Amino acid sequence: MLEHSYGQVLFLPTDDLDKTHTFYTDTLELSLVRDQGLCRIYQSAPGAYVGFCERGYTIPTDFRLVVTILIDDVDGVYQALQDKGVRTESSPSLSEQFNVYQFFLRDPNGYLVEIQRFEEPLSR
Repeated sequence: MLEHSYGQVLFLPTDDLDKTHTFYTDTLELSLVRDQGLCRIYQSAPGAYVGFCERGYTIPTDFRLVVTILIDDVDGVYQALQDKGVRTESSPSLSEQFNVYQFFLRDPNGYLVEIQRFEEPLSR
């Protein structure tokens, strides 16, 4: 079902988005690929991204860690999970704030997994 994914973003919280930005762009020389205001996403390898969000940004549940899988067919993945009887935290919806189409579910460890499509695609 996720064999058609084209990337993954690991989202982590930060107390200082600007200091984090300087470290990842100047020190590690990663490319900033998306600045969403409260969150910034950097490319670490082809199809691999790390994102940082200011503390205080809230998502549907606990924000200890979010693993985001980038895929074009969000609705198809959601339906396949529903067909398997998998419980999700939300149904697919558009986040106008971040311009992404997404839904959330939990893995067996309690980590939040986000299935997401950027409405304005990244260059791959």
